[in-house]
Amino acid sequence: MNFLKGLLTTLLTFILFLSLAAFGTLFALRSTLLDPDFVVAQVGKLDVAALAEEMTGMQLSGQIPAEASFLEEALYNAIAKNEPYLKEQASAAIHSGYDYLLGKSDQLNMVVSLEAVKEDMKEELWQLFQQNKESLPPEVSALPPEMLEQYFEEFYRQIEGAVPSEFAIDESSIPPDIMAVVDILRTNAGYLETAYYGLIALMVVLVLGIILLHRSVKGATRELGITFLIYGVIEYAGVWATQRYSASIPLPDIPPSLQTWLNGFINDLIAPMQTLGIGLMVGGAVLIIVSIVYPRLRSAETEE
Repeated sequence: MNFLKGLLTTLLTFILFLSLAAFGTLFALRSTLLDPDFVVAQVGKLDVAALAEEMTGMQLSGQIPAEASFLEEALYNAIAKNEPYLKEQASAAIHSGYDYLLGKSDQLNMVVSLEAVKEDMKEELWQLFQQNKESLPPEVSALPPEMLEQYFEEFYRQIEGAVPSEFAIDESSIPPDIMAVVDILRTNAGYLETAYYGLIALMVVLVLGIILLHRSVKGATRELGITFLIYGVIEYAGVWATQRYSASIPLPDIPPSLQTWLNGFINDLIAPMQTLGIGLMVGGAVLIIVSIVYPRLRSAETEE
């Protein structure tokens, strides 16, 4: 009888441990990648102006005439000026994308308008164009104001196409293999939510089962305390290792500002797992202390 009881207790404890592992993963996903507000907050931390300069500088320089290459700074100035607006647009697009992913919308339509950036870029270009006439060819700098403006309009049309009016993502713009993955995620998003609450219910049942099998505060709290403590240590150790070594991985092809952001993103991504690990370690330690202290208190009460 004692053998069967011990075997069943071990089995329930093992299932509880596995349930904690699955719950930790779902808890982290719900708190991060499955939460549009988390993604919006991460976009808010991105230095858009610096990233645009690093990623498009070479491409744009090749499209601007050599005698006016200084004018590329107008685009970066326009992006910096409109950064809050761009992040607002990105926030709306992200929420729209999550509405599709979570089944709240039947159509994928994520749009970030760049019209305001293009308007400000043209103004910035025109101001810099006038301020730097001396660097233009003599035949251009000598033009009267109305002809200079006409020359600028022609010049602007040459580079206007380098900046699209909007970034749009819909079902037709995504490669079929990636869209297939998106559809799988969309189909299973509801199941993940069900699994999350199902795991909570399962863990409650397992804890109650372990308590009933032990029928003693000492045995139950010790068993549960050790389980929670071990899993908490493993979870926290994994987070610590990720934080320690992810920042040291060289990413030579990624712009510096994006690499800095990526390191912060990884830390924020695993932060819920760190919180869960600490909580389980503390809870496990408390239960182990109770398993040691409670029998002594009971003995002292009996002696009195």
